[in-house]
Formats: sequence, C-alpha cells, structure tokens
Amino acid sequence: MSTQVAIELKNITKTFGNVVANKDVNLTVNRGEILSILGENGSGKTTLMNMISGIYFPDHGQIFINGEEALIKSPKDAFDYKIGMIHQHFKLVDVFTAAENIVLGLEEKGRYNIKKSTAEIQKICDKYGFDIDLNKKIYEMSVSEKQTVEIVKVLYRGADILILDEPTAVLTPQEIKKLFDVLRNMRKDSKSIIIITHKLNEVLEISDKVSVLRKGEYIGTVQTSEANESILTEMMVGKKIDLNIERSDVEEKADRLLINNMCYVSREGVKVLNHVTFAARSGEILGIAGIAGSGQRELLESIAGLRKLKHGSIIYNNPKNGNQENLRDKTPVEIRELGVRLSFVPEDRLGMGLVGNMDIVDNMMLRSYKKGKGVFLERKGPKDLANKIIDELEVVTPSANTPVRNLSGGNVQKVLVGREIAASPTVLMAAYPVRGLDINSSYLIYNLLNEQKEKGVAVIFVGEDLDVLLELCDRIVVISSGQISGIVDARTTTKEEIGLLMTKTDGGEKNEQ
Repeated sequence: MSTQVAIELKNITKTFGNVVANKDVNLTVNRGEILSILGENGSGKTTLMNMISGIYFPDHGQIFINGEEALIKSPKDAFDYKIGMIHQHFKLVDVFTAAENIVLGLEEKGRYNIKKSTAEIQKICDKYGFDIDLNKKIYEMSVSEKQTVEIVKVLYRGADILILDEPTAVLTPQEIKKLFDVLRNMRKDSKSIIIITHKLNEVLEISDKVSVLRKGEYIGTVQTSEANESILTEMMVGKKIDLNIERSDVEEKADRLLINNMCYVSREGVKVLNHVTFAARSGEILGIAGIAGSGQRELLESIAGLRKLKHGSIIYNNPKNGNQENLRDKTPVEIRELGVRLSFVPEDRLGMGLVGNMDIVDNMMLRSYKKGKGVFLERKGPKDLANKIIDELEVVTPSANTPVRNLSGGNVQKVLVGREIAASPTVLMAAYPVRGLDINSSYLIYNLLNEQKEKGVAVIFVGEDLDVLLELCDRIVVISSGQISGIVDARTTTKEEIGLLMTKTDGGEKNEQ
C-alpha cells in the first residue's frame, strides 16, 4: 500500500519579538499514522501545532495538505482543510448536553433537528468505540468524558487530521487504555493523529513515529519501533540523562502529621472531603493519587489553613519542641511558620502564589516582607535566594529582575516550587509540581523532593503520572470522590490496582504499610 502524505511543513518559522519560537521546521505526517511531538518546555511544540490549527500564522514557510499548499489564517480555515485540535483546556458549555456541544456553532439548513444530529453523532461514536452518553450535561461529566466530547466534536465537523495536546494528563490508566483503543481505530480509518505529550512510555506505546523539537528547531524523526526512552531523551535535551528516580529507604520514620476524620463541605453544601484519615511521616514521600477533582486540592488547602473544616483534626508533631499542635486552630501564617509549606501548581501558575508583574526577587519577598524593618525592605536575602533558585533549577531568564509574567510556564513553576523548598520546611506539600514540565525539568524536581525526604522532611506529593508516583513515593494514598479508598505500598502495588481504587466510591480497605 502506497503511503499518502496528509500534512507537510516546509521551513516553518515563527517569532514573537526577539524570541524565535520555531525556526525552519520541516515535518511530515502520513495518512493512517500517529505522530508524537516531543520537546522540552519552550521548544515550540504548541506554537507549531497552533500554526497548523490556525491560531497563529507562520512568518515564513509553507504548509501542504494532501500535497497542495494551504493558507491557514484562522481555526475556520483549519476546519475547511479538515484539521481539528483538541486543547488541554476544554471549550465546552457546562449546561449543555454532549450532543448540543458537538453541534454548537454549525449552520443547519431549515429547522434544526437535535434528534437527527444525535443519531449521526452516535454513528461516529459506535464507529470508533467512544463510550459517551450524548444526553448527559457537561457539568455532570468526568474529565475523560469531556475529552471524548471534544474529540467527537472535531470528527463530526469532518476532521481527518487531529491534534491532541497532552491528552492523557489527567486520565486514569483505564481511561488511557480506552483512549488509545479509540486512537488505533481512528488510525485504521486513515485518520492522521498528532499527539503532544511528555510521557515517553505512552509515546512508545501508541505512536508510529516521533518527531523531536529542541529550542524551536527540528532535530529529527525516528520510527517508534526503533526508539527507546534514552534515545528520545537525548534527542530532546542534547545530552544523555539518567531517567532513574533514586528512591532511598525511609530512615527513622516518625508521624509528622496525623489527619483524623477530616471533613470539608463547600459553600454549596457539597461534602468534598468525607472522613479522611491518614498519617504523613518524616523522611518519607507520601503520594496522593486520584482522578482530577476528587478532593486533592481541598485536602492540601485544609492542611495549610486555607479552608475551614466541618470537623476532624490535623495534628502536627513539632520536631523542635516535641509538642502536638492542632493545625485546625491556627491561621495560614502560623501554619507556615511552623514549617508546613504548600507549593500548589495550578493550571494557571500565576493564579496562586506568584504575582506576574513583579520580578523574581519581589516574588521571593512576598514570603518574607513581614520580617522587614522600618520603611525600606531588605532585598539582599531575597535576591540571593532568587539567584540560587535560578542556578540550581536551571530557570531560563535574562535575570532575577525579569517580571515573572515574561517567563515560560515551566520556568514560572520552578520558581514557585523552589521558593517553598528554600524555606527549609518540616512538611512540604507539593501539588502537581511537574505539571507540564519537560522530562529534564521534571527529574530536577523529583531529585529535589528526594533531597527533602533525606533531610527528614515529610513530603506529600500530589501527581498525575502513576508511573512517577510508583517510582518516587514510599506510600500512596488513593482518594476517590473525597474519600480514602486505599493506602498502598508504592514498592509493591501496581498501576492497575491504583486505577481501580481511583474509581471506587465506597471507601476501600486500607492496607497501610
């Protein structure tokens, strides 16, 4: 069977001011092929895909669709060329059903017939193996179901070329398997699929070819069957990297935090945390696993004093004086001063903890300005700290005086995590610290968390990648719908066991090690 080229990029270049996002990139995707795009943060992956999908227009170069040059100036132009992009942040109307979202914005001749449209959409779902209730409202759906709606939406519009940005970021192992089965069915139907992802094990499992970008330039394309994680990593960063997380044994464990019957109810009266009980120990990394929105955020923010519990206790064993203190009675500032630190990396990294218009030094001072004496604040300490974080975490920035808003998302994240680690905490809660980071930066963070563990810090790590949780953590607390469904030994459990616990709704047996 002859190979037919679906999309070809020739010498694509895109700049933003003095920043070169893509430089002379050449890329080819065939019909019935899954291509993964790899690259470190800031390597130009998303910019390149945004040019294919009509969000940006190249400064230089050509795009060919089915052998003919295409002029793509808008997402509508991209749809006309049968190109659809599924972004990380879904563009859906919560109060509409799946079917209503899928047809939203399409022109219909004559009177609109939702029943007819729903029947046509169902045919697409059956053809590729999508499992979705088309009459269900978006606000009732899981992340996986919302993603399904987005994919079906572009297929319903006739897309033959699909671009998926980090499609497995917040899915369970079972949901990832379902998605991959669907993608394989689409490949059999001669669809061309481009995936942007950081998960190398998934790249090797699902793709036919892998193309690598580095600092905006095209490095090369390899057949997945001839690649492994070491080869791909070296292409991404230009040097060999050790991809092993060194998990040391837990020495002299002591209960640092004791969470007892924690219950939190939202303003709307929804029970978000339901009788949560577990212990976080010094010199240990305790993982928190769960489907997005299962109560992870509320759990950590309750410990940090940012949310008021309905009942329950948070007992902190103070290593400095041996006293037991109930954090529930304390303010967020008092909790921080005891050494309990929260580094939460939300999707909007500037939405929590950092001020975008302030430079890195001033963002360091946000944590210590109360210690300033007199009218003038002392800047030497925060400046030294800023430079230390820039150096040790390889933050890409012109200087410590650069506004945080001008940094890439990954570099903002390093500043956010580095600032909390630099405070020498006794309990460090790191939520999604590697969300969206490239592999090199991710391993820097993992090593930092391990260093904290070896210093006797109780580390609580909320992550999305189960492979990393299994490799990095000592124990894993699995949370499902606000309840603890299990506590497992990370050294002996499996991804499948955790995946099942993540979808439990009745609070499972605890197997605490």
